[in-house]
Amino acid sequence: MRIVLSGGGTGGHIYPAVAVARQLESEDTDSVFLYIGGKRGLESKLVPQENLPFQSIDITGFRRKLSMDNVKTVMRFLKGVKASKAMLREFKPDVVVGTGGYVCGPVVYAASRLGIPTLIHEQNAIPGLTNRFLSRYASTVAVSFEGTEPAFPGAKNVIYTGNPRATTVMTANPQRGFASLGIPEGSTVVLVVGGSGGAKAINRAMIEMAPFVGKGNGVHYVYVTGESYFEDTRKAVREQLGGIPNWLHVLPYIHNMPEVLACTSLIVNRAGASFLAEITALGIPSVLIPSPNVTNNHQEANARALEGEGAAVVLLEKDLSGEALFTAVQKIIGADTLRHSMSEASRRLGKRDSASLVVSELRRLAAERGR
Repeated sequence: MRIVLSGGGTGGHIYPAVAVARQLESEDTDSVFLYIGGKRGLESKLVPQENLPFQSIDITGFRRKLSMDNVKTVMRFLKGVKASKAMLREFKPDVVVGTGGYVCGPVVYAASRLGIPTLIHEQNAIPGLTNRFLSRYASTVAVSFEGTEPAFPGAKNVIYTGNPRATTVMTANPQRGFASLGIPEGSTVVLVVGGSGGAKAINRAMIEMAPFVGKGNGVHYVYVTGESYFEDTRKAVREQLGGIPNWLHVLPYIHNMPEVLACTSLIVNRAGASFLAEITALGIPSVLIPSPNVTNNHQEANARALEGEGAAVVLLEKDLSGEALFTAVQKIIGADTLRHSMSEASRRLGKRDSASLVVSELRRLAAERGR
């Protein structure tokens, strides 16, 4: 099949698209891809690293307040549709896939105008603005959270697939995860991470929590600070403890996150949809600190979905402190029965075959078009 992928702005939109590509490659080595992203988006860096052909359009998102910038955005959208049509006519895809972010707006809309089947994937429990708009034109809407199908009342077809990123982590090797961290195999690992770029509030809590974890008690704590926060956080931890003990690991970034997740016993993190797909696929219990700075507060909705099933504990950022975080972690890590039940609940929510479900739908759409 020939597939156009589009999505961007954050890794949460990009990595599900890449996961779909990898699944299709595994099923059909003759698959051909084109990724259409934004000129300034994160996808312009990440997608070429994944060895996927990349082309770009110039597009920005709408501001939520009245602004002349929105007039410019409409003009960029129209130009983006025109540019997308030209790319689509040249590439001749069987199906176009949009995974969210404003960049996929003109791409999926252009495809629908050209009569090309389209699938959009919504990662979050509360749909984004672009996907709400596109749902009226897409052939299929795929959702990550079961029960959120009614959020797209005008869609032609809505299916529950989970998040394709869940499939990616299933082949991760936990032994490699332990080795990369320098931690003995079989150790209890608490991973504290604030997203790929880090989060100021979570890093502050890491620093405040350091004295509480100073004795280790057989647990290895891994702090992932984000590149920009690393030096200051490590320095503050050193000052607190007079050094960094061998059971506390302070890192700027983790490049092999699936492998590290595979060896993690408990994770503290934000509530981005792709991350939640990964941890539920692996059955990892979590303490979730949803970002309050996202559209429609969708991270809290994501987090509450896990909490409601017994897979996570939600700690709001306004209540976050080192002591509060350590208390939440200790309640789980110090109680084997609770941790086991949370792990089982997390695993039940995992949709490990998500990528194959999306690919199956792409094949159906392509076959229907060929009739």
